[in-house]
Amino acid sequence: MTDAYYFVSDLHVGGDEQLQECEFEDEFVEFLRTLETTDEDAELIILGDAFGLWEFTQSAGMTKFDLLVEHHPKLFEQFRKTGENVRITLIPGNHDAELAGYPEYEERLAEYNVTLDPTLSLTRRVAGKKIWIEHGMQEDAHNRMPEFGNPRANPLGYFVNRHITGKAGQLSGRGKYNWLKDIQSLTPLEEIPDWMASNYFYREMNPFLRYGALPFLLLFQVSLIYLLVLVFEASGVVGSHAVSNFTTSVLRQLGVVGDVVEFVIYVNLVVVGLLLVISIPLYFFARDVRKTLERFGLVRKEKPEEPSDAPYVAAAEDVFEEYPDVVAYIYGHTHRVSLTNVGERVIINTGTWLKRLHRTSTLIGILPPVYYPSFRLNYFRIGEEEGNVVVEYHTIEKEAPKELTLLQRLLTRRPKVENDVPKRTVIEASEKEVVESASKE
Repeated sequence: MTDAYYFVSDLHVGGDEQLQECEFEDEFVEFLRTLETTDEDAELIILGDAFGLWEFTQSAGMTKFDLLVEHHPKLFEQFRKTGENVRITLIPGNHDAELAGYPEYEERLAEYNVTLDPTLSLTRRVAGKKIWIEHGMQEDAHNRMPEFGNPRANPLGYFVNRHITGKAGQLSGRGKYNWLKDIQSLTPLEEIPDWMASNYFYREMNPFLRYGALPFLLLFQVSLIYLLVLVFEASGVVGSHAVSNFTTSVLRQLGVVGDVVEFVIYVNLVVVGLLLVISIPLYFFARDVRKTLERFGLVRKEKPEEPSDAPYVAAAEDVFEEYPDVVAYIYGHTHRVSLTNVGERVIINTGTWLKRLHRTSTLIGILPPVYYPSFRLNYFRIGEEEGNVVVEYHTIEKEAPKELTLLQRLLTRRPKVENDVPKRTVIEASEKEVVESASKE
């Protein structure tokens, strides 16, 4: 009887050119080594998107698997060693859905002691209860597989990845900081325009343009305040020219620096004036464009109709209703790790091992946001203790990469990354179940 089950998902190993890099490979191999030496009767279940097969756009079929083994020999050798001690089961996600379309994948993975289960979902038993396991893409309208197992029947997300993520892997090395490959770490995808604008400004823009525009962007809000002061003075709300004259005298005491600041403020006042002239028609035009993009699902709604995890919660509740002995519903796909209690049951999202990007606004000015990188390498362990189902959450430390520019660090504060998943959750058996279990012993 299995003592414990280990769950991970969304590794996204592989892809074109720069996507071949796996920043957490050493940590994942070390995790596999711990399972290689465990004395438990255990099973490791990978809940899909282990491989980025969608992101291989210049090869097809089993050639993709050959490239994975060629680029990550240490990982596959460790699969082989760990699989000799614990069972390793892999189910397909959307990014590696073609695993379910070609029987050859089962044979090739078996060479490395990985059992491919080409199904949408599976179950396991713990303490007389069931765990429901799936990747989760069927609850995502853009990535739902129309005909699971048919490698030619692909959702919208497939074509987006082929033309955006795969291309990003091919082009990333041409950039000054090799940042474009991180597009697969960005969620939600509606962040892409802001993220690209941010990286263009801070990393790719000609330095003369960037630092030439910087004073105007930093002092833009100051210019707005100064404009309000002028309006109040003209309307008689405050003393006539008292504030503006004081400001001008202070700036002149600063010499050349004050002259530059005053020049920037007046230029910004002209810009603000021009913006006010066109703002009314521009507002209606922008609102109409945004509503059109919202209908196509290309930008986030200003007021979301429901929480982002609502479809998965609804799917879990349906499973709980249909199968009363299911106490845990486990999925991945969204890259957002979580554990939600629903009565005496739990819904678990296994997150991702990819780098995570956190949008952070600048402290002053109207500069583009900065996206801070971090990792949350994690896994869940589920086992039985005294007749109860016990869910353990474990994290593996990995330092955030130091890849932000000096300007990005100066203009922002590193965001606090909260870990709100409890380390231990116990799903207690009912008194009736405890008695029945004791009588069987």
